[in-house]
Amino acid sequence: MNKPVLLLLLIISVFLQTNVSAQEQGAPLSAATVLKQGFAEAKKDNKKLLLIFHASWCGWCHKMDTSLNDPSCKAAFEKNYVIKHLTVLESAANKRLENPGADSVYALYKNEHSGIPLWVVYDSAGKLLATSMLPDGNNTGCPASKPEVDYFISVLRKTSRMNEGELKAAAARFRRNEAVVH
Repeated sequence: MNKPVLLLLLIISVFLQTNVSAQEQGAPLSAATVLKQGFAEAKKDNKKLLLIFHASWCGWCHKMDTSLNDPSCKAAFEKNYVIKHLTVLESAANKRLENPGADSVYALYKNEHSGIPLWVVYDSAGKLLATSMLPDGNNTGCPASKPEVDYFISVLRKTSRMNEGELKAAAARFRRNEAVVH
C-alpha cells in the first residue's frame, strides 16, 4: 500500500469519531467522511474519485466548478467521476467552512507552488492516479492555458472512459477560462 493511502486511512480513523458531534452542530463533514463516501460511491458506480481542494474566496476554484458543471461536458464528468470537495485555506472569519482534517490531506499534495484549486484523482480503492501538479512542480489548478488544459486532458484520457468528442468538449470548455483571466 502506498504512503498516501496509508495516511488517508489514518486520517479516516482519527476523524470518524469527531464527525458525528460536528454534524450535530451543523459543521462541515470531516475529510475522512468525505473521502469514505467518495470511495464508496466510486466503487459502487465503477468510477474514479476526483477530489478538489478549494475555498470560498478562491475565484479559480469557482471557475473549476463552473467548468465541470458546464452543459458541454458535465455529463461526461458525471459518467466517469465522483466529484468531491474539501475546503481548506479559509480566512479566519470563515474557518468554520473548512472540513476537519482537510488540511492534513491537502498537505500530502501541496508544495510552495501549488495553491488552490488543487485536484487529485483516485481509483475506487484509494490508489492515487494523478494530481494537478505538473512535472515541474507547478499546479494546473483550474486549467486554462493550453499546456494546463493539455495536461488535464491527458489525465482525463488515462483515468476515464471519455471518448475523443467528450475530451475535445472538456478541452474547449476549460480553454475558455483563459479568456476570463484578470
